[in-house]
Amino acid sequence: MQKGLKFVAAVVASLGLQQAQAHDIWLEPSSTVLSKAGYITVAAAAGNDKFVYNHAPLRGLEHLAAVAPDGSKVAPENFMQGKLRSVLDLNLAQTGTYRLTMASGGVMASWKEGGESKRFRGNAEAFAKNVPAGAEDLKVSESLGRLETFVTVGKPTPLTATGVGLEMVPLTHPNDLVAGEVAVFRFDLEGKPAKDLEVVLVRGGSRYRDQKEEIKLKTDAEGKISVKWPQPGLYWLDVDAQDAKTTVKQAKERRLSYVATLEVLPQ
Repeated sequence: MQKGLKFVAAVVASLGLQQAQAHDIWLEPSSTVLSKAGYITVAAAAGNDKFVYNHAPLRGLEHLAAVAPDGSKVAPENFMQGKLRSVLDLNLAQTGTYRLTMASGGVMASWKEGGESKRFRGNAEAFAKNVPAGAEDLKVSESLGRLETFVTVGKPTPLTATGVGLEMVPLTHPNDLVAGEVAVFRFDLEGKPAKDLEVVLVRGGSRYRDQKEEIKLKTDAEGKISVKWPQPGLYWLDVDAQDAKTTVKQAKERRLSYVATLEVLPQ
């Protein structure tokens, strides 16, 4: 994992960014395509209605990793966490595509101690210190998640896969999505194509229509999906997986998640 993402994962785990267990989470940039260098605002929250701020802010947004086209980090400015959303500004000075990422990871455990139920959530180091090795009825699992969006200034530039966890490899550039056209994405798990995963896409604005209009697709043998965008708008993308590649020996499974915000423009 990149050094920046390692730091973000540690911080996010310590802040308890497992809001996705009960509610969806998202990043919403004020713009995904800029004609020239300038500022954008990024809002983030948790809730059941995508891009509707009526439940809770996303914690830890101040540790967002904003990676510029040359690989450098853009420092967040003017961070604020309100009652319903978190927001910050980013100064995008370079031409090309920026990847905005929050990575979350950690260990969850439950056990019995003196007849009482105990629970733990944190990183592997804290788990070793706080959970008794021979705890009664011990159940342990690991999680690794990635929350992303993409913004391009001027001409789009290629995006490089990290090879860590569950991630989207955009074969169609994520800032070149147009209603009525087909986009192709590949999903990798630890750098290898992940087949038979369900990918869910939901267009924002569901509160103004009778149906949620979910698009459900399954990755093929090469980990790919193809989607023909029915309408322009902001789309929430979600895919989940699980495996047994844990770093804590007591954990029997690892749960992985990937969430992205994509903007589809009109023709």
